[in-house]
Amino acid sequence: MSRYNTTYRPSNASQKLPGLALPPPSTTTPRTATTANMSNLFGSAASAANANPTQGDLTKDVAVTNPPEDSIADMCFSPASDHLAVASWDKKVRIYEIDGNGNSQGKAYFEFEGPAMNCAWSKDGTKVFGCGADKTARVLDLGAGQTQPDQASQVAVHDQPIRCCETIVVNNTQMLVTGGWDKMVKYWDLRSAAPAAQIECKDRVYSMDVRNDMLVIGTAERWIHVVNINNPGSFYKVMQSPLKWQTRVVSIFSPEPNGFAIGSIEGRCAIQYVEDKDQTNNFSFKCHRQQAPADRNISNVFAVNAISFHPQHGTFSTAGSDGTFHFWDKDAKHRLKGYPEVGGTISATDFSRSGNIFAYAVSYDWSKGYMQNTQQLANKIMLHPITGDECKPRPKTGSKR
Repeated sequence: MSRYNTTYRPSNASQKLPGLALPPPSTTTPRTATTANMSNLFGSAASAANANPTQGDLTKDVAVTNPPEDSIADMCFSPASDHLAVASWDKKVRIYEIDGNGNSQGKAYFEFEGPAMNCAWSKDGTKVFGCGADKTARVLDLGAGQTQPDQASQVAVHDQPIRCCETIVVNNTQMLVTGGWDKMVKYWDLRSAAPAAQIECKDRVYSMDVRNDMLVIGTAERWIHVVNINNPGSFYKVMQSPLKWQTRVVSIFSPEPNGFAIGSIEGRCAIQYVEDKDQTNNFSFKCHRQQAPADRNISNVFAVNAISFHPQHGTFSTAGSDGTFHFWDKDAKHRLKGYPEVGGTISATDFSRSGNIFAYAVSYDWSKGYMQNTQQLANKIMLHPITGDECKPRPKTGSKR
């Protein structure tokens, strides 16, 4: 594998990369909120106490500048710097820089021939990968100074749209993993045009996550596949989700990857451990539901679109079609914070590498079909500063009840 340039570092937000070409502005009315003054975003002013200890505060949240022009499918922070990659239905993967004060600036992007459905960073933060409905995956090598769309190269192909991509390290070699609607999961050594290995899932791939040596794949018909990436050609475990409705998202525990969370379209989340000895710790709970105003016996149920684990605390977020997000402590089986509706469905979330920023996309999630996707819907990326004990687990007591 070619030697990477490891000197790539975040530049000052006021500087532009040489020759950078950002996507042209939309000719339609932008679906964005006015960006607030962010000078105190991550300062002491952001830690003002809320009168309700379980009610979260959104007043310090600010919008990323120049967001995508269509629905946001996925986003992820770099593991090595304060950069955010965003995949969108406008066929682009964008890379934003977030500076120490929370200011954001577009730095690079690359394009597909169809909607971009997922994105991922190399483990050293020098490369950004994306995959899309055009059945390909592409890479932009930021470490080599690539910032232009025509500098991106194709690195993977499937027979059907590629829904998910992740990166792994096998034998000290960085590799790309792709999962598609052709039921295939493929492993790519970037030095070769052919997959190094592949494995067939029971159905179309809908969601995928990787951490350390664990790869978890969620497919249609509620199948969950667990892979030990040290033995990538076989499944370590195959099971059906304990939830009764379609899987929307799977997310591996952090920092200890001994299990994963599953979110479904029925407003439920399941906490699932991998090893048989831990199965008594499995449980599920209802979330993202609203009581019908006309009848207290009826609940409106919304999909859980995104689950993200805090990189240090082991707590996690859920976000859904009801336009809210929540922070949870799985070990205490307790909700830490709930937040007000944000003005639209939330389609994607992620924590920054330090865990001090929570990014969420207020964007149409296609749950009501293409006819409901209009220019009036919000389409923005918000940055929420994590302060105080928002994401810290509950203190452990001396005895169990």
